[in-house]
Amino acid sequence: MDALRVCLYVFAGVTLGTWLVSVLTREYSWVDRIWSIVPVGYVGVFAGFAGFADARLDVMFALVFLWGARLTFNFARKGGYARGGEDYRWAVLRERMKPWQFQVFNFFFISLYQNAILLLITLPAMTALDHQGSFGVADVVVAVLFLAFLVGETVADQQQWEFHREKHAGRAPTRFLQTGLFRYSRHPNFFFEQAQWWAVAAFGVVAGGLQWTVLGAVLLTLLFVGSTRFTESISKSRYPEYADYQRRTSAVVPWPVRG
Repeated sequence: MDALRVCLYVFAGVTLGTWLVSVLTREYSWVDRIWSIVPVGYVGVFAGFAGFADARLDVMFALVFLWGARLTFNFARKGGYARGGEDYRWAVLRERMKPWQFQVFNFFFISLYQNAILLLITLPAMTALDHQGSFGVADVVVAVLFLAFLVGETVADQQQWEFHREKHAGRAPTRFLQTGLFRYSRHPNFFFEQAQWWAVAAFGVVAGGLQWTVLGAVLLTLLFVGSTRFTESISKSRYPEYADYQRRTSAVVPWPVRG
């Protein structure tokens, strides 16, 4: 059995499992709960099939492990693993859909499509497995960039965490975060999250040239485009002043403030 087949079996099991649990519990964030865990396992499978003896794959696994550990911690402290810790956007979407429409959406998009993306973003590790070689300068550059993006997302998530604690205590000066990294991007955490997986895709390019396995990073970016628009439509409906924030602040890529 090859590494990809093992991952496909895991993908099938996780997809079916998250869908069944969502139907039984009427909570629809089970994919979110495994989001930071399953990709670590996929990359571990590819590194393991190389006997953990290929430097590039080992570094990829270590970096994705760090990504997963950090994201799991951040998700847990926000109550994502607690009962009732469903993404607030699914409740909004349920109000806009008929029950049967949402169940179709739940199976094909929340469970199937999102789990497919979780597998696809890790497939540059398959490219690295198929094109094993020495760990060179280009690999070092990509690894350093990944770590920089990891630090950026850590800072953004910490700033958001501290703001919401202040807001919950009634001490926040504004109704939504507009300072720190959020002064230069409305969603800096989204930017750094995507950037890390583009770095993973870059490892695959370094190993074997441009391959179809960059598709995962492309689809992840498209997922974030749709998610960002939906999130901002909710924010704008809650906070009329959000429109001015949109006007002067870059949507995703950190950029100087517009006047």
